[in-house]
Amino acid sequence: MFRNQYDTDVTTWSPAGRLFQVEYAMEAVKQGSAAIGLRSKTHVVLACVNKANSELSSHQKKIFKVDDHIGVAISGLTADGRVLSRYMRSECINYSYTYESPLPVGRLVVQLADKAQVCTQRSWKRPYGVGLLVGGLDESGAHLYFNCPSGNYFEYQAFAIGSRSQAAKTYLERRFENFKDSSKDDLIKDALMATRETLQGEKLTSSVCTISILGVGEPFHILDRETVQKLIDEFEIVKEDDVPAADQDVAPEHGDSAAPEPAAGTDQGSAPDQGVAPMDI
Repeated sequence: MFRNQYDTDVTTWSPAGRLFQVEYAMEAVKQGSAAIGLRSKTHVVLACVNKANSELSSHQKKIFKVDDHIGVAISGLTADGRVLSRYMRSECINYSYTYESPLPVGRLVVQLADKAQVCTQRSWKRPYGVGLLVGGLDESGAHLYFNCPSGNYFEYQAFAIGSRSQAAKTYLERRFENFKDSSKDDLIKDALMATRETLQGEKLTSSVCTISILGVGEPFHILDRETVQKLIDEFEIVKEDDVPAADQDVAPEHGDSAAPEPAAGTDQGSAPDQGVAPMDI
């Protein structure tokens, strides 16, 4: 992205009334790996895509526990997300020590948004380049918030951020009316389905996604890989290997043996491109 002289300082307004460095921070969120959140009346599920820099390295942690009743999923600069999650953890501890009760989710989100807003009004600071999906449970029920680098925050029934998140949003928009009364297993299934939408042809396995959950009588915790893989197999989400085989069996029955062969060749030629695409971003 190229801008003019109005993007050299976070406190400099453009004639169009824009703060370009804040927009750059929001762009960093869009370039990060996808993170997804869903909530019902009693549970909140957070999911993220594990993206490693290379095949020789491990992925960076994108979901953090703040307290037994609050967790966050991030997209963008992981270092900024780690600092903000530590700040949230400190606020929860201080509130619990002072008032002997858990910190309400909405109050923590406001404090986090105020902290992010200060960075948009100080010339010697830069905005945090990370977006946070904050899931929590308090006396008023389950909550899911999105905190933006600009200092804005929004409450959602379900939301997705990060690269290729639009595909997940489209899936969530088709299903969100059912989320309020969904069970825990249904929420996890929808989270996995939405995560698969962001992979663009890549096979969904427990190694490429992380799932966490919290709910009534269930403290925040991250599901281990074995549990996630069992859930994927149980929900039968991965059927991509079966579909091409079925198409090849049906094709000869029409008698047009010459026509399907070039089509199959084009499919085989486009398949590697689909597999390479997620690694380019």
